[in-house]
Amino acid sequence: MRRLDAMTIIGILAGIGLLGAALVLGGNPGLFWNVRSLMVTVGGSLAAILINFGFEEMKNVFHTVKQAFTTDLMDPRELIQIFSDLARKARREGLLALEDDAQRLDDPFFAKGIQLVVDAMEPEMIREILETDMAFMAQRHEIGQRIFKTWGNLAPAFGMIGTLIGLVQMLAKLDRPEALGPSMALALITTFYGAIMGYMLFIPLAGKLALRSEQEMLLKQMMLEGIIAIQSGVNPRILEERLYSFLPPKLRQSKEREEGRAEVGEGYFGSRV
Repeated sequence: MRRLDAMTIIGILAGIGLLGAALVLGGNPGLFWNVRSLMVTVGGSLAAILINFGFEEMKNVFHTVKQAFTTDLMDPRELIQIFSDLARKARREGLLALEDDAQRLDDPFFAKGIQLVVDAMEPEMIREILETDMAFMAQRHEIGQRIFKTWGNLAPAFGMIGTLIGLVQMLAKLDRPEALGPSMALALITTFYGAIMGYMLFIPLAGKLALRSEQEMLLKQMMLEGIIAIQSGVNPRILEERLYSFLPPKLRQSKEREEGRAEVGEGYFGSRV
């Protein structure tokens, strides 16, 4: 189930709120609205992004943005409990008994790994297949991060371009003092827009996407080790210990493990396992 990432939303709202309050308290906030500056900064940086990336990369940008605002990553303790249940079932009923469970798993990577186990594939081959999946998955994540990181770097640059445009226009009108103000405003506001786009929005979004990728790859690595352990017939208790070693020390405490199990209830597959 996809969940909202409250920190991303709070951060953006806090940034907008504090900047808006600063503008209001400083006088007329309407001075900071300039359509020409938006055209130079937003339009220019977007055009550069379209030049820099291909259609295949850009068509997934909205899906990529969604990853920064929501998450459907599984709780690692829940994942360990699932593997514990699967390992017990495999030892009790055999690997073929996991076929129905593989079809009910929501995560395609997890389901594929369990299906490979059911198909009696060698552990080395399973590891090779799943590691290849992980490598290309990380590559896809990297493209999404690069789009926003590049946009974050380009936006301040186009702000500087707008500043140059404004300065040139201002210098061309030195004989008309009344025209100096608007040109100087364009020069400064484009820099303002570019800095906000880059440092308050796009670069932080790229950072959140990188964090999300690291969290997902950690779960996938846990899945890989768990799947190989089930295929190798590792004791469920040892499997739990092995998977808990991926987690921070405080989550390895036995008391907290029991709390995690209590939250999960009877297990991911209920009484069928």
